This record gives sequence, C-alpha cells and structure tokens, in this order.
Amino acid sequence: MTVRRILDSKVSEIISIDLAATIMDVAKLLGERRIGAIPVMSKGKLAGIISERDIMRGLAIRGGSVLADKVESLMTKSVFTCTPDDSIHKLMSMMTERRIRHIPIMDNNELIGMISIGDVVKERMAETEKEASALKEYIASA
Repeated sequence: MTVRRILDSKVSEIISIDLAATIMDVAKLLGERRIGAIPVMSKGKLAGIISERDIMRGLAIRGGSVLADKVESLMTKSVFTCTPDDSIHKLMSMMTERRIRHIPIMDNNELIGMISIGDVVKERMAETEKEASALKEYIASA
C-alpha cells in the first residue's frame, strides 16, 4: 500500500502559509483549520514546516513576544518528505524514527499534500479491519 492511497482519501485542498507570515498568523490558521502543522512556502517552494509544538516551545522560551516574529524563526527548515509512491510502512518508519507527526508529500518538487500520523493510523485500522473480515469470511466458508 502506498502513500497515494491515503492522499486519495483526504480532502485535496493544500493548506500552507507564506514565509513572510508571523507566528500569530500561523497560530490563527492552525486553530481555524484544526490542524497540527502547516508547510511553509517561499516563492512556490517548500521552505519548511511549523507545528503547534514549535509554537509552544517558542512561547515557553521567549514568551508572548514570539507571536510577532516571522515564521522562519520557529519553523523546521530541513523537512523530511515522502512521495505518493512511497509505502505506508516507509512513512510509518520515518515518523517513528524521526519522532515527527506530519510529513509533506512531494511529487516532482511540488507539494501535493500533507499526511499526519492520524491519517496513517486511520488507514492502517481500515486495512486491518478489512483483513480480519476477509479471514472470518474465509474461515466461515471452509
């Protein structure tokens, strides 16, 4: 099973924020959209990613004044990405090993989506339920 399967089951809108935005802009967008992380774009290219955790860390260290800072001050600049053709197992391994919960999906250097750990868990649960149902059906017919 590939990452494309998860992308196909999600809403296709890509939510991102520009590098020139402030931390307050990011916080508002994350809250309005009820999401945990957002890709940061600069001139149409992925420049980084910023999460709720990044903002909380910034607030804990620098206080409320951090909200006026630019996104670049807190974002992760070296972003781990996947392609739509990568396996879900590869994606899960990357998330576990790197302790990250959101991964941008890139296709030919273009951002085509974001996948969260919640998306992966949902897909794996559906796959497991389907396998269990098939096994029950097989046993019942034997």
